[in-house]
Amino acid sequence: MNIDKILVSIFQRAFKSMTDEMSISLTKTTRSPILCEAKDFVTGLYDAKGQMLEQTENLPILSFSLGPVCKEILRQYGNEIHEGDVIIHNDVFSMGNQNNDVAIFKPIFFENNLVGWSAAKGHQADIGGAVQGGYNPNATEVWQEAIRIPAVKLYEKGKFRKDVWNLIFANIRLQMVQEDIKAQIGACTLGERRLQTFVGKYGLEIFEAHKQALFDSTEKMMRAEIKAIPDGVYTGGSMVYYDGKHKGSKFPIKTKITVENENIIFDFSKSSPQTKGFVNGTYTSTCSAITLTFLQMVNPNIPHNEGMIKPLKYIVPEGTILHASYPAATTFGNHLCPQVADAIFKALGPAIPEKVTAGWNHLLCSLFTGSHPRTGKKYVDICFLGMKGGSGALKGDDGYDHIGMIDASGGVLDQDYEMYEQQTPHMILQHEYLCDSGGAGQWRGGLGTETKILLKSDNTTMVVFGDGDVEPNYGLFGGKGSVLNKIELKYRNGKKVIPKSKDIIHGIPDLTLYSQIAGGGGGYGNPKKRAKEKVLQDVKNGVVSKKAAEKLYGVK
Repeated sequence: MNIDKILVSIFQRAFKSMTDEMSISLTKTTRSPILCEAKDFVTGLYDAKGQMLEQTENLPILSFSLGPVCKEILRQYGNEIHEGDVIIHNDVFSMGNQNNDVAIFKPIFFENNLVGWSAAKGHQADIGGAVQGGYNPNATEVWQEAIRIPAVKLYEKGKFRKDVWNLIFANIRLQMVQEDIKAQIGACTLGERRLQTFVGKYGLEIFEAHKQALFDSTEKMMRAEIKAIPDGVYTGGSMVYYDGKHKGSKFPIKTKITVENENIIFDFSKSSPQTKGFVNGTYTSTCSAITLTFLQMVNPNIPHNEGMIKPLKYIVPEGTILHASYPAATTFGNHLCPQVADAIFKALGPAIPEKVTAGWNHLLCSLFTGSHPRTGKKYVDICFLGMKGGSGALKGDDGYDHIGMIDASGGVLDQDYEMYEQQTPHMILQHEYLCDSGGAGQWRGGLGTETKILLKSDNTTMVVFGDGDVEPNYGLFGGKGSVLNKIELKYRNGKKVIPKSKDIIHGIPDLTLYSQIAGGGGGYGNPKKRAKEKVLQDVKNGVVSKKAAEKLYGVK
């Protein structure tokens, strides 16, 4: 068949439009603030073999977590996949990335032929386990974290399996989660309809041929980007701090990146063995972290489909902290992305200095749970407002302010202040950029934030996770790092509590003041080379102090 290059481009844009529409549907129909406001989800379309057609990547760490599960479903069910099936999955030991990230898959048929899949994965407000909200720093095995859901059908041939539904949701605390899963099913149904119409318009033969041409074209683009990197073997490393069990514990992340012509291999074999706590990753979360980091160093116009990832090879051995063996606790896995990214940036920095960034702010986050005193209803809130720091600078550009950790890369949006105060009993007192939080450099790191919230309910529980309170992020090529993250509670009796980075604090009393600093990104290049007018503008805008301008930049 002759391939129409214009039609290949139309296919790519059409697939992207479909996944965008699925994303809009989820934004408008989900109920949890984690989904409808923060947009902690991804939507995607895949072909009959589970190969990525396109995705809308609201949260990058989820972006490459659907394809492996789709292929796992195909292996599990074989010929027992039917029109009208709806499959749910979260199991981290069958290619899931995190327990809370629950996926819905819907097979798409055209004229009795399986032609593709629609899928949506989102972070659920609760997923069972020992702690409401799903983050349990005390966990040592998966059952203390969540209910495991290997691929199972919620609908079979269009018939609702109420017994399966009841079994799953009897183990999840919040009714809201059921409604959000229904919204994900709806988004997948929308994707199903759009792809069926599209295939019907062009016919199955043209669809298959031009889909493959799209994959081939995208692969060619990615291989050209890899070829632009000098051949060689590059190494880099970073550190994970504290597993929640052993004070002062450290776990090195090490990568060896081999570039040879048009191929690249990311080898993390020499990283630390898995921990006994919940600070472990999964194969899927780590491969997602590798991919999203590398994508920041290549042409941003490369379409996101199977051809894009075909030239990338991952070596992440089981039993390491980045690919923990069954039945390890792994909820923290998504949040090892910053360490994976740091190792890759440090490795490739000497080879492509113009394409790497300085260090991004590492995560330090709070999750609040309790009962709302006005409604009596349980609530779960991940404090996205407070945790978002700045990104690292790169050659020619300052870092982004208040963008969040690299695994979100701007995907996690701030909560609306008024909605936050309706959905939780708490009151926002302060939320603003933090002066001098962007690492100094010829190009300045993005700014972090300072946040203060008055907790207005008794018996609040707070879970703290992350490790951005041990070592500040780094600058590159003479640039400076930023400030440390910090969380502090001040009770109304004057008592102050500074929680550990993997901690649970129960029984927090009414009128406790919660304060948080989220650091900025690292600077790039010698600060003394920064244009004087830029420094003066930063001082005028209140993002750099006069003292820092003189001391770090040499500008009075």
